Amino acid sequence: MILNCENVSLSYDGRTVASNINFCVNEGDYLCILGENGSGKTTLINAILGLKKVAGGKLAYGEGVRAQNIGYLPQKQSSNADFPACVREIVRTGFLGKRGFRPYYSKEERERAESLMKTLGISEFAKRSMDELSGGQQKRVLLARALCSAEKLLILDEPTAALDPIVTEGLYEMTKQLNREEGIAVIMVSHDVAAATKYANRILHIKHEQLFFGSTEEYLKTELAKAYLGGHGIDH
Repeated sequence: MILNCENVSLSYDGRTVASNINFCVNEGDYLCILGENGSGKTTLINAILGLKKVAGGKLAYGEGVRAQNIGYLPQKQSSNADFPACVREIVRTGFLGKRGFRPYYSKEERERAESLMKTLGISEFAKRSMDELSGGQQKRVLLARALCSAEKLLILDEPTAALDPIVTEGLYEMTKQLNREEGIAVIMVSHDVAAATKYANRILHIKHEQLFFGSTEEYLKTELAKAYLGGHGIDH
């Protein structure tokens, strides 16, 4: 077990934004969290990342999982064009939460960063600054950094926002490959129902409370899925 959520309720500014949330994430799972804007998805992610306390219920990590070793790719990334770090240095910063007081990166960490850059096709940009890259290339850099943090769990919040369809498909395929080949569990927040039902093996649908949690196959049979899909099925 990577993560277990029991009867969790969440609040924001003293107002309950989600309640009765029950789900679990196991090794190798790819969970997609669906829901409209303001349904509580972001607050739930913040709770999983240890950035916010739950208002009720219990959120528990599995053995060896801590907030500090969860990889996280946010929807919006603040950037500073004058920031002097190159791509390689940015990717390596994913290890900072694990490094403690060590003033340097270990050989294993450096090799892991290089391996991830190669897997994600950004090795050729290693010495470039972020402002020299396209939006899709920047996303891959940030995904590599998130994977340096991730030991067992990677969280993606609307990872393909503002990306064109070709880059979007490539990012989804890379994430699924990492999920399958490296065994890293993935939680993805998305409005893209087609992608969710194509890549995820489990779906959590919330709208201030839990509407569904289960397999993708089960979800596609529900009236909720049909309504959310606008009455159109998806051909896989």
